Amino acid sequence: MDTKFYIRVFLLTALMLSCMVFSSGYTDSHLKRGGTLIFGRGGDSVGLDPALEEDGESFKVCDNIYDTLVEYKDGSTELEPGLAKSWESSEDGLTWTFYLREDVTFHDGTPFNAEAVAFSLNRQHDKTHPFHKVGGSYIYWIATGLAEIVDKIIVIDEFTVQIHLKTAYAPFIYTIAITPFSIVSPTAVKKWGNEFSNHPVGTGPFKFVQWDRGDKIVLEANDTYWGGRPLLDRVIFRSIPDNSVRLIELQQGSLHAMEFPNPDDLQQIQDDATLELLSQPGMSIGYLAMNMDKPPLDSLKVRLAINHAINKSAIIEHLYQGLGIPAKNPIPPTLWGYNDSIEDYTYDPELAKQLLAEAGYPNGFETTLWALPVPRPYIPDGRALAEVLQSELRNIGVETKIVTYDWGTYLEKTKNGEHDIAMLGWSADLGDPDNFLYFLLSKSSAEKPAGNIAFYRSDAMQNVLEQARATTDRGKRISLYQEAQQIFHKDVPWVPLAHAKQILVINKNVKDLKLHPLKWRYFRHIWIEK
Repeated sequence: MDTKFYIRVFLLTALMLSCMVFSSGYTDSHLKRGGTLIFGRGGDSVGLDPALEEDGESFKVCDNIYDTLVEYKDGSTELEPGLAKSWESSEDGLTWTFYLREDVTFHDGTPFNAEAVAFSLNRQHDKTHPFHKVGGSYIYWIATGLAEIVDKIIVIDEFTVQIHLKTAYAPFIYTIAITPFSIVSPTAVKKWGNEFSNHPVGTGPFKFVQWDRGDKIVLEANDTYWGGRPLLDRVIFRSIPDNSVRLIELQQGSLHAMEFPNPDDLQQIQDDATLELLSQPGMSIGYLAMNMDKPPLDSLKVRLAINHAINKSAIIEHLYQGLGIPAKNPIPPTLWGYNDSIEDYTYDPELAKQLLAEAGYPNGFETTLWALPVPRPYIPDGRALAEVLQSELRNIGVETKIVTYDWGTYLEKTKNGEHDIAMLGWSADLGDPDNFLYFLLSKSSAEKPAGNIAFYRSDAMQNVLEQARATTDRGKRISLYQEAQQIFHKDVPWVPLAHAKQILVINKNVKDLKLHPLKWRYFRHIWIEK
């Protein structure tokens, strides 16, 4: 054997060894594995039973504890398999069959199967289900229309379940992917009853550990997660209401990521070499809902006057620092079906005063203005916004008393119509206009507890929204949703305020954290550089 042969053998062996190390992923995964991510947010969750919740702070945590039958792809509004490895629809769109994964267990060790899916969904749908009245109202099941559209949910065999619809529903498969329709452990629901919201058990990438109300929620990695164990060992969601305090804690290293920085702090963040600012166009709307069940807000001219009294451009410039655009429609311009032909109401205080006089209020009136108690993606500082709005409404003779409550109480009271004028907003659950328009503006959603907190009831709007749900023709649906926006513009149940960008500030040691337009499941794939 000559020297060249030995050299060739040596090089081949070295190449094989390097390929073995690379393919095993040992070096890569060893460096990535482990650690605790501490995530700073503006408010606490209301509850952790996904079927009962309606707020982003609750869904943010639920998205990491539970799974749905189908899921949204990372960074996309397209679907991929979740707990169902595949699914199919009958030709008429009335029967949906889901074929389930067979290797999944709940965090409590009990098996996931078709019975668990039927239990999770039927407790929301079937009024005779023994757990239908346990815990509260299933607001999303009602507001999305599934309560009326779904006929029955049946088990075919251990790993096959069918959902039968009464009528065709174009957004169905995208709707069933949203957080409230997550699959919960039947054993845990039966054990905890009304307290299940405080003891959540799902099949998701992280398991619930503890909840110190008003302070933190702790999750730990699910070692046997069907989608692969998360790289992080733990995630801690800390509730820190003050935006400035959250930033200080991030800069000091006691947080790894935070939401909702003060717009005034953006330059400071960009100048900090240890931090990174993530942003993308948001699918959200921030608005003022005028309770049409309460005079004088039942008057069209009064609602028009309030729209003309508010300087949205100044609000965007000073409170959003450019991280948003003025809203004129109830859906964002990033969503298909947006009607850009509509012209927004101008800022015109003199016209506003004239409209009030024509409505019978030449000297204005007194009312309450409800301010968001926590920063939200669509309104970064509710108190600051309330003070601006109070001043602008005073200019036209409308005196407002600013009212606020803790987040859970605020939601409860507004959906039961205790407010006069209330700020609120919506971030998309799915990439379909129905998700905004039906939940926020349909007659069905004006039933208490309401998603439609303007208590706006329009037969014309209802007819258009129901037509749009019943057809799968995208062109026809676009036309109908554009008509719905015209009806909204004519009736003005809100002052649509702003569409804000989605913002997150992270320590640069946090890797592979990507924003998602719809969900908060980005903790599954991130890791902390050591």
